[in-house]
Amino acid sequence: MSFTKYQQYPRIENFKREWADKTITEAPIYCSVDLRDGNQALINPLTVEQKLEYFAYLVRMGFKQIEVSFPSASETDFNFTRKLIEENLIPSDVAIQILVPAKKELIKKSVEAMEGVNNGIFHLYNPTNEFQRRVVFQKSDEEIISMAVESMKYLVELTKDFKGNVTYQYSPESFSQTNLDFAIKICNEVINVVKPTVNNKMIINLPNTLEACTANVYADRIEYMCKNLQNRDALIVSVHPHNDRGTSVASAELAILAGAQKVEGTLFGNGERAGNLDIVNFAFNIYSQGIDPKLDLSIIDEVKAMYEEKTNLKVHQRHPYVGDMIFTAFSGGHQDAIKKGIDFYRQNKSQIWNVPYLLIDPKDIKRGYENIIRINSQSGKGGVSFIISEFFGVDMSKDETIKFGQIIKEESDRLKRELNKDEIIELYKNSLF
Repeated sequence: MSFTKYQQYPRIENFKREWADKTITEAPIYCSVDLRDGNQALINPLTVEQKLEYFAYLVRMGFKQIEVSFPSASETDFNFTRKLIEENLIPSDVAIQILVPAKKELIKKSVEAMEGVNNGIFHLYNPTNEFQRRVVFQKSDEEIISMAVESMKYLVELTKDFKGNVTYQYSPESFSQTNLDFAIKICNEVINVVKPTVNNKMIINLPNTLEACTANVYADRIEYMCKNLQNRDALIVSVHPHNDRGTSVASAELAILAGAQKVEGTLFGNGERAGNLDIVNFAFNIYSQGIDPKLDLSIIDEVKAMYEEKTNLKVHQRHPYVGDMIFTAFSGGHQDAIKKGIDFYRQNKSQIWNVPYLLIDPKDIKRGYENIIRINSQSGKGGVSFIISEFFGVDMSKDETIKFGQIIKEESDRLKRELNKDEIIELYKNSLF
């Protein structure tokens, strides 16, 4: 391995950042890109029927913007978009979004897919970083700008007679590797074409297409763009963080502090390479701070089952908030603190959740307390006491707790495995103190 072949990501010099003194106070606009960005990363892409069921769950959760397809790239995507529109399957308060490459014939195909839409977002993009411009496309900066400008002009012309609501979104697709001043220049040129107003905004999407910098540097870049984009009051600034460095959630959170108003991501972070922003994780983080997440997270286990069935991907058992073992404690010290915390919460009828080692109440997502404390040879008397109290209705004395805890530890050691609650209760029934 040779670390010397890599370069440090450039930071913005002489920049007075303000995001570090801010706090998230409300949920942003969410856009699910599961059916496009997530779908294109699957070994077996979703069928139209699978997409319909997935779409219905996204609507149930409360997503108001859903990127449904890349219609110029796939007949399945094209047909799915047509089906949603022609069969009136889109709620009136939901906008569907499609991805549109900056090529005339592909723009035309994309517009055809969206004919008759009541509320549509056309997401136009073209690569903008210097390496791709020079090596991949062999075009000058001016030619790359012209590609974006002429494509947006053509898109606006083709959609000018649409009767439904039309919103234009532009992405400098490789923003994360694009010189900031060039990103500002190309975005402002596209803004000049659309001419958005405060009452008819456009979206500027700034993707961490390849996550290559720390979250604070990404936030600096977002704030710099927000301060230099023209007609800022008529814009919705969006971010689309990928997870190559494993910090997409942090990048999205800091980007919101830096001025972004919309985040694009997927359920449980599915997507190209290391994945997209995990919107579930992001929304639960907001929820855990006492802020309305604007998504129905109470049905997340049902959503997870649908996701695993449709994508053939498994949500990790340690996945934040939703993993099968995320609320589980085996450690004796943790178990004792959890038991006492829950007892205090109940006895005092507390309105504020403050239980050690449990960031949120498992019952918020319709989970009971069965798996919070699991007993093996590493567990302590507090955990055993919790099991007997919670599921057998007996509060043991301190002396009983110590003696029975030792019995359970010895039994788990003997069997070399954890004991379930029924086994523990049965051992308690048969114990004589």
